[in-house]
This record gives sequence, structure tokens and C-alpha cells, in this order.
Amino acid sequence: MITIITRGNSIQVLVFITGIFIKQGLTIVPFGVVGEDDVAQFMDGTMWMHHPRTTTMNHVLSDEQRFGHLTSVHSTFSFFANDDFLKNNIRINPDLDSLGALGDAGWYSIRAILWAHDYELPKTVTAFADPQYNDAGVILSCGASLNWKKNGIVSTFYCSFLSNLCMDIIVRGTKGNVRVHDFVIPFNEKVGSFFTVSNSKWAELYLGCGPEPTEFKISTDLPQEALMVREFGKLVEEIRGGVAKPEKKWPIISRKTQLIIDAVVTSIKNGFVPVELA
Repeated sequence: MITIITRGNSIQVLVFITGIFIKQGLTIVPFGVVGEDDVAQFMDGTMWMHHPRTTTMNHVLSDEQRFGHLTSVHSTFSFFANDDFLKNNIRINPDLDSLGALGDAGWYSIRAILWAHDYELPKTVTAFADPQYNDAGVILSCGASLNWKKNGIVSTFYCSFLSNLCMDIIVRGTKGNVRVHDFVIPFNEKVGSFFTVSNSKWAELYLGCGPEPTEFKISTDLPQEALMVREFGKLVEEIRGGVAKPEKKWPIISRKTQLIIDAVVTSIKNGFVPVELA
């Protein structure tokens, strides 16, 4: 997360970056010091949100002719951590990042579900049984289901430090599907691809099906991390110029993501029971 706090003519920038390949930043100034007279801009550090591919996928999901109505989402972010990571990384130390794989890889997967649901919080969150822990009690792999309690809509996620690299989103609709195989960090930083298919049917005598998925390749001149910083810079410039107020989108969706993470933890601690959110 990137934060700007302005006091009079002075500007203080606090940087909080969450990401598997970027060391997390800390600050000696907590959020609580921001007063009513301060102007604070929070920038969510979930990099894939800033890739132009995400905007294009949004257009597909909002097309009722191609996609229909959302029925389910499944997202996965996992990677096989080496011994050094499992012994020394901040993400497996209970005194530094006690949420482990859930707070790191799980953040991206949960965000993917919220994004596909237009950031509507689920009614309940239920953790899957038997998460894996290290000797210090930090989560190394887990998953959960999110239930909206309407029209049978249930979405799931899985996150792990113990499985091969996987960064998939599957979004299912009544008329179409969207699949992404590298949503966290694209295989190629200059191109982000995804696949769609609509109105799928069995072939005669069930000897196949069609149509085949269509691949979309979305090019970008800048990597998604640079686009994130550029967006933040634009927001800062507009605030400093007095032409705009802080953009509220990023703190709102960040808080919703954290609420679901907290609900997963609560569900685990209470025997994998459903935890109500809304």
C-alpha cells in the first residue's frame, strides 16, 4: 500500500508494498496519526489490478451476451517455497507476518474473487479443514469458500507455499467462462493473456465440445508495477493541484480484502465454522 499524507504545504509519503517478490515496507508512522485535517491517499499494492488486462476482463464480465450472470469464481495462488524461504522469510515468522500464506498469496486470490463479484462482500466465509502449518504455527497452505447466499453463488480460493507455481482465476457465468493462468505476475511483463468461451455445447454424440476458447493478449508498454506507481503519482498530482480529493476506491477494497482474511482466520480458530460478514 502506498499512502500520501499532506499537512499544509508538506507531503509525507508512506510506502507499504505487499507482494511475493517485493519486500514489505514498514513505517514508524502508524495510520492512527492521520488527523481530520489531513488529506490521505491510499494506493492498494495489489499489482495485477493495474494491468490493462484487468480492465479488458472487466468488459467481458459485464457483457451479458458473452458472459451472462456470475455463478462462481475459483482462484489459486501457490508456489513451492525453497528451504531458505521456509526458514528465513518474513512470511513464515509468527513475530513478523503471522498470517503466512493466507496473508500473502491468499490476499491476491481473495482480491480476485472480490473483483469478479464487483467488490460485494459475501454473507459468510468458511475455511477449509486441515490447513498446513509450520512448526511455529504459521499457515503454509489453506483455502476457504465464500457464500453470497443468493442464487447459489459460492466462490472458493486456495493459497499455498507448498505447491507448484499456479496463478489461476476461473470465473464462471451462465453463458460464458473467463480463465487466467498468470493473474498475479504475467509470464511476460509486456503481454497479459486470458481466455474466454461462450455458449459452450457438447458435440454430437458427446464426441467433443465447442467452441474452443478464444485467447486475448493485452499488450502494455510498462509493467504492472510501474503502472501502479504511475496511477498513484497521478492521484497525488491531482490532490496537490487542488483539482481532486483522495480516491476512496483503494482503501475500501483493501479493507474488504482484509475483512475476508480475518474471517478465514476466525473460521479456522473456531473449527471451520461459517463466519458472517454481511
